[in-house]
Amino acid sequence: MDRELPRTLWSLSRSFQQGAEGLSWEIIVVDNGSEQLPAAPDMTPVPQIIAATSPGPSPVSAMNQALSLARGKIIGAWIDGARMASSGLLAAVARAAAAHPAPVIAVPNRQFGSDRQATATQHGYDQATEDALLSRAGWPDPAADFFAVSWPEEASATAPMLESNALFLHRDTWAALGGFDPLFTEPGGGMCNPDMLDRALNHAGTQFVRMAGVATFHQIHGGTSTSDAAQAVRSVKEATRNYLRLRGKPPRKQRAPGWLYDATTGVMTRS
Repeated sequence: MDRELPRTLWSLSRSFQQGAEGLSWEIIVVDNGSEQLPAAPDMTPVPQIIAATSPGPSPVSAMNQALSLARGKIIGAWIDGARMASSGLLAAVARAAAAHPAPVIAVPNRQFGSDRQATATQHGYDQATEDALLSRAGWPDPAADFFAVSWPEEASATAPMLESNALFLHRDTWAALGGFDPLFTEPGGGMCNPDMLDRALNHAGTQFVRMAGVATFHQIHGGTSTSDAAQAVRSVKEATRNYLRLRGKPPRKQRAPGWLYDATTGVMTRS
C-alpha cells in the first residue's frame, strides 16, 4: 500500500477537500500488521497512524480499534485504505448528517478504470495505467475529475447497494452496534462490511442516506476481490458461505430507496 495509502490520505486533507472550511476532522489509521508503520504525506490534519494491537488476516479488529479512538460526533469507517475520496465528500457528508439524528450515510463505491478492476487486469490494466489516468484527470488538483476516469460499482445512486467503503454513522450508533463483528475472521474480512451496513440499517431509529455526486475510488493494489477475476469469484463465494453460516441467510443488497442527498445541488430527497 506504499503507493495507494498516501494518495488516499491526501484526498482527505484540507488541501484537497473543498467546501470544508468550517469543519474539523481527524484521520486515524490503524495498520493491520505491516513490518513497519506507513508514512503519511505532509498534510493537515496530520493522520494518527498506529499499529493494530491484534493484527490478523481480517481488518475487523483494526477497524474496531480505530472506532474506539475516534472523537467525532459523526464517524466514517474507511475499510479499504486504497480508496480515494472525491474532493467534496466530507462537506457533503456533514450537510447530509445534519438532516437526521441517526443517519446511516453510505457513500457509493467506484473503481478507477472503465471496467471492474478484477476484469480489467486481464486486459492490461495495471498501476502504471492507473497513474496515467489519475494524471489525465488532474490529480492532485482538487478539481480533478475522478468520475470521468472511473467505473461505478452501483448502476445509480439509488440502485441496490451491497456495501459502502466509507460508512458514516453517529458515534452513538457505532457504540450501540458494537462496531464490526469479530466473527468475520477471514482475509479481507469477508462480508463484515455488508454486514455492518445491514445491521446499521436495521437498528432502531436510523435513517438510510444515500449520496450522489461524491464517491470513493478504488486504486488497484492486489486486493482480495479486485485484482484477479478468478480470485474475486473464489473470495466472494467463500465470504458468502461464511455469512450464511453466521447469519442464517445469504447476504443481500440494500434495496430500500432511503433518502438521497445530492452533493452537487445540496438537495436532500426524502423518499
